[in-house]
Amino acid sequence: MSQGPPPVPGGRTPEEREAARREREQRRARRSVDGNGDAVHDWRGEAERLTVPPHTSAPQDRPPPQRRRPRIGRLVALGVVVAIAAGIGWFVLSLFQPFKGEAEGEPVSLRIPEGASLGQIADQLEAEGVISSSGFFELRARMSGASGDLKPGAYELSEDMSFTAALDALTEGVPPNVVMVSIPEGRSRREIARLTRRLKGNYMRATRRSPALDPRDYKAPPGRSLEGFLFPATYELKKGQPVRALVSEQLAAFKRNFGKVDLRYARRKNLTPYDVLIIASLIDREAAVAKERPLVASVIYNRLRDNINLGIDATVRFVTGNWNEPLKQSELANPSPYNTRVNLGLPPGPIGNPGLDAIKAAARPAKTGFLFYVVKPGTCGKHNFAKTDAEFQRYVDEYNRAREERGGKSPDTC
Repeated sequence: MSQGPPPVPGGRTPEEREAARREREQRRARRSVDGNGDAVHDWRGEAERLTVPPHTSAPQDRPPPQRRRPRIGRLVALGVVVAIAAGIGWFVLSLFQPFKGEAEGEPVSLRIPEGASLGQIADQLEAEGVISSSGFFELRARMSGASGDLKPGAYELSEDMSFTAALDALTEGVPPNVVMVSIPEGRSRREIARLTRRLKGNYMRATRRSPALDPRDYKAPPGRSLEGFLFPATYELKKGQPVRALVSEQLAAFKRNFGKVDLRYARRKNLTPYDVLIIASLIDREAAVAKERPLVASVIYNRLRDNINLGIDATVRFVTGNWNEPLKQSELANPSPYNTRVNLGLPPGPIGNPGLDAIKAAARPAKTGFLFYVVKPGTCGKHNFAKTDAEFQRYVDEYNRAREERGGKSPDTC
């Protein structure tokens, strides 16, 4: 019988010693040992484990932070700031007009009435095209302290003036040595003569003829006076000047304005420039409302085409000089060639001196079938227009009833 391996000193086999060694190494891996050989808890490692959030990497493993996009709120705020700045800039430019020079537009004649308020003056200037904005003009006047210094009177201003230039003109006022002659549209030579009493000379004599204009150049028959060519506007003359100076300015203004009129349509209807001027003089007397001028012109054209008497009472008034009172039957029967109730066609010449709007309407009337018109009662001079005699007679009856209710006075007031 054989003997086994000799016993190991200490009573352990080599396999047992190896197992004990491995166990010790595992314990050392889990613990640290102080200088006395006692086990110490790994507080640092545990703290690091507790401070790292779950499911995240350690700080050194994190990716670099991404740059944030600008927020929409910041962009909106920036847009608001830009809009406010632009609005302030527009307001300043509109109010002070730093780049606006002296006005070079067409002359504008107007009269500032006595007692007109700043707002009324501003509205009038804007309506006439002198300034671009009545509101900004009024604000500039108040800021400059000139709101109470604007003087009434007749002025010759210009289109598209700066606020400063317009304020300077109105605060300076009309010079004391100047005569302002304001001539309404449509007035005859005889009526204008009454407005020239502060000038030297005889206006009727001065308007018979002038070297500044020959009516024959506009196809007028020989011997015609300057009736129709004396352009209505406000004229500024020095005191003591002769009426010939006024006549020269009126004729020059007529040439400037008549040159703007397109006469092609009238020529196609075999009308001369002088015929257009005659029709315009009738329109200015018949149409009190601006928008009715082309309608009145259409009635005149249609009646001329159909060979119907014009029957315009203003031609009778021109002959008789009765511009205000009701016409008598004897006046309506006046045999003068100017009386369009008893004579066909146009009168021999203009019955007044028309403005530019009437001349344009006479050169290019509205296209209508109207043959009649009569005052529409209580409408400040508006008319009812009719295509048939039956329709016209209904309007006439309406007019006559209103006239009777007013004691025989014309019901054209409102």
